[in-house]
Amino acid sequence: MIKNFDDVQKLSKDNMDAAMKSFGAVSKATQAIATEFADYSKKSFEDSSKVMEKLLGAKSLDKAIEIQTDYAKTAYESFVAEATKIGELYADLAKETYKPFEAYVVKATPAK
Repeated sequence: MIKNFDDVQKLSKDNMDAAMKSFGAVSKATQAIATEFADYSKKSFEDSSKVMEKLLGAKSLDKAIEIQTDYAKTAYESFVAEATKIGELYADLAKETYKPFEAYVVKATPAK
């Protein structure tokens, strides 16, 4: 009986440790994602402000269209790069959150 109680107590402690490690990983990754979003938003706002200044100073319609076209291309490329980076951060979040529980999944998986 005592042995079973010790086993249950150890299992409970191991589960708590795994959960705390997982929560720590979630917190760290979420902070990294939020920082990345904030940095991208700030840069995007600054870039659009610069383009607006250029548009207001354009001397012709052709020049304004050229400025707008260049901005659209640059903004799209920046968005795709940022979306890729954010996607990688979310993938890392999933991996790091799962990592403390890998041992339990291996134990629970039947051998073939």
